[in-house]
Amino acid sequence: MDTPPRIRIGTAGWSYKDWDGILYPPEVSRKKIHPVEFLARFFDVIEINTSFYGHIRPELGRLWCRKAAAVNPNFVFTAKLHRSFTHSPLAVMEPTSAVSIRPNDEDERLAREGLESLASEGKLGALLIQFPVSFKNTSLNREYLEQLLRQFIEYPRVVEVRHDSWDNPATIAEFNRQNVGFCNIDQPLLGRSLSPTEHVTSAVGYVRLHGRNYDQWFDSDNRNDRYNYLYKPAELEKWKEKVEVIARKAGRSQRLKTRAGIIRCWREVITLLDNVSHYMTH
Repeated sequence: MDTPPRIRIGTAGWSYKDWDGILYPPEVSRKKIHPVEFLARFFDVIEINTSFYGHIRPELGRLWCRKAAAVNPNFVFTAKLHRSFTHSPLAVMEPTSAVSIRPNDEDERLAREGLESLASEGKLGALLIQFPVSFKNTSLNREYLEQLLRQFIEYPRVVEVRHDSWDNPATIAEFNRQNVGFCNIDQPLLGRSLSPTEHVTSAVGYVRLHGRNYDQWFDSDNRNDRYNYLYKPAELEKWKEKVEVIARKAGRSQRLKTRAGIIRCWREVITLLDNVSHYMTH
């Protein structure tokens, strides 16, 4: 009998000041226990958020792996690809497109070194390639995305797009062909923002819940305020149903061949919550 697909639930990041005293006990706040070691006791995945803003230092990546493995051998990380590959350097002033994204050879070297520090320990569950809503489905952008996916082909790749022009059968078929995961997201539906989906295009299903803070989604001075949202039980129940559908689809997906040549069947769904402190106080 086939093993049922695994559903991993975790946090998007771990370094947030408002978690002190709410999620984190004094031992974490006083740096006697590493936040990763603490969270790995309760969750089996964490999405590394800082890798979007700065490349992972290999020595830190290996340290995080050791801290997590000590308390939870089944724990994995996912990591965001650095923003130089997915966002315009002037993203707040101009739309992101293949024309405005400008990674260089040094960005690739540093990104790869950081990812290898996780992959070599067997702890890289997925590489999240996250684009902003201004990155639309155009022929030039599709060409850039295909090249980027080849560039990091040795890792389990998941793509997050936020513009609804990507939600079509051709995109899903292409992601399936390339064995690339489609990130299903919850976000404020403004303009042509992507609506909630249930797509599975690789052996890793991926869900990110960003909240529905319409008032501060684009207007907040502090990026963390965008995610200041407490889901209502009915909203989470709908996502619970979607996650279960995604899990069943992932369970039927083919096996994933890793960079080491070992055949593994992920058969799992990774669900990330932003601003988890809200859930700890209710």
